[in-house]
Amino acid sequence: MQDFTINIDDNVYIPAEDSYLLAENLQIKKGQSVLEIGTGSGIIAMYASRLTDNITVTDINFDACELARKNFEANNIETIEILFGNLFEPVKNRKFDVILFNTPYLPTEEGEVLDDTINYAFDGGLDGRKVIDIFLNEVGNHLNDGGIVQMIQSSLSGNEETLEKLDKLGFISEIAEKEHFFFEDITLINAYKI
Repeated sequence: MQDFTINIDDNVYIPAEDSYLLAENLQIKKGQSVLEIGTGSGIIAMYASRLTDNITVTDINFDACELARKNFEANNIETIEILFGNLFEPVKNRKFDVILFNTPYLPTEEGEVLDDTINYAFDGGLDGRKVIDIFLNEVGNHLNDGGIVQMIQSSLSGNEETLEKLDKLGFISEIAEKEHFFFEDITLINAYKI
């Protein structure tokens, strides 16, 4: 499905099946405001730019912010705001209609942690939930009523746990799509704020 020019960088997550699972199932209406956490190469935001022109992206990896900027320019996309920082820190008190996140969901043992910025893209801590749980605890503060969260995670990082947590936080959530790879399912979870 990829029909964008994509530059890559050794320090930035290369778009893979999980990226396209989200990119191909975006629930964005024209004019809605969109926040993508952890934009990486910017591929998901580029697909989103076909649906709305009000997009902000963040990444904790400065190399990713620079690569996303390069990719947006290469594809003549000028409307995306790029902010460097962790999760919601760069957007402080702002709220959005749609929040997207291809989470770092891989359960990662201490010996598997890379001493490099690429580590941010996949390292989910021992249970795969290190970043997911922080994200879930904060996401409601940045989502407009009636808004949607679309996030990617793995069956290895506890889909049911995520659905239960979203339920307790007042969302209506579902596994909207999933693809099976080797020893895990990659899942797209849609959560609606009511």
